[in-house]
Amino acid sequence: MLNPQTRPAYLHRIDAARNMARFYSLSIQPTLFGGASLIRNWGRIGTNGQVKVETFDEPQEVEGAFIRLERAKRRRGYVDPSVTGADLPR
Repeated sequence: MLNPQTRPAYLHRIDAARNMARFYSLSIQPTLFGGASLIRNWGRIGTNGQVKVETFDEPQEVEGAFIRLERAKRRRGYVDPSVTGADLPR
């Protein structure tokens, strides 16, 4: 049903000069009715943040939304901490 390449994404944006330490995560979960939900979680690092769940009937729609949101966050300066090797603020 879901594309195996669309795995959960965890991004963060840290700028000590602006006292900014934010995270943004995206994941796709199947629904009980054959659709899929896009789960977004964002906020300041160290908090639970906010959560928004969007439900889609077609898997192609949810994958498109996932890719679009991830691309938008990367354009705004969010990076994957596992790729960059950056540490979280202490």
